[in-house]
Amino acid sequence: MKRRNFIATTSLNTIAITLGLTSIARGKDYKLNSKTIIEKPMKEHAVAICTWEFTKANAVAGELLDKGYEAIDAVIAGVAVEEENIKNTTVGKGGSPDREGNVTLDACVMDHTGNCGAVMCVENITNVAALAREVMNKTPHVILTGKGAEDFALKNGFNAEKLLTPESEEAWQEWLKTSDYKPLINIENHDTIGMLALDKKGNISGACTTSGLAYKMKGRVGDSPIIGSGLFIDNEIGGAAATGMGEEVIKTVGSFLIVELMRNGMSPQEACEEAIRRIVSKNPNHVNFQVAYIAINKKGDTGSYCIHPGFKMMQYKSQENKAITTDSYLRN
Repeated sequence: MKRRNFIATTSLNTIAITLGLTSIARGKDYKLNSKTIIEKPMKEHAVAICTWEFTKANAVAGELLDKGYEAIDAVIAGVAVEEENIKNTTVGKGGSPDREGNVTLDACVMDHTGNCGAVMCVENITNVAALAREVMNKTPHVILTGKGAEDFALKNGFNAEKLLTPESEEAWQEWLKTSDYKPLINIENHDTIGMLALDKKGNISGACTTSGLAYKMKGRVGDSPIIGSGLFIDNEIGGAAATGMGEEVIKTVGSFLIVELMRNGMSPQEACEEAIRRIVSKNPNHVNFQVAYIAINKKGDTGSYCIHPGFKMMQYKSQENKAITTDSYLRN
């Protein structure tokens, strides 16, 4: 039961195309749902931003936007780059396991119509952002978890594969020697990839995907797959995404908060800064964890802010993909 038809209406000023990207889902040639390139775009320049210095992922999204693809397609293709990057131990295949040695993935997506989908605690499926879109499009639900989400993935053409790589298993075995459980984000390291895009039609969508905290308790879920916390989009206003200590983002419903602050007149930068101040004011232990936000509004203005120094946001704009060092609440 599909919630909306992604096939764009064609006109004399459009060129019908179909682009298959194998990076959307390993083992299956998923087609991008958008079918048109708009020769006279409403927006002169499309914009893609993402958390951390995921250069290639953000470039993939930005280049698709420049070709006229919808924001939802761009973000899912973009984050798939990191889901498939086994050197990234915080997203997708190769992610650090839980205490029992199982890699479980979480993701959510939200499009410009307000539709959304999410999956939690998924094993054996790499491209969970694409899977979240399938939940959004093909079910009457918003969230599927665990075995149910995996069964749904297999029925919809996703291939099962082992997510624990030899490198991640070796690190886990080393951790088991002490089992020192300190669920604090390394403030210099990258983490969740959250991505936001403004397409040439002026529409905003987002995706967020992660393997969560290394050596977390079995069944732990952070903010990343939770609409309003790890990601939120309101196409009338803008969008926001989070990274870092998920428990603290959830407590303030951070991404929703940022969009509401923008609704009330704040710029994306001002809204990100206020959302971080909310966390800091409520938790005196903030010196021990990192949270960072990114945001975009309908004009294509962007913003980012974090607790500790060391966070960067990627921004693709005017065909330039660059890392932006984010200002922080705490100073070195």
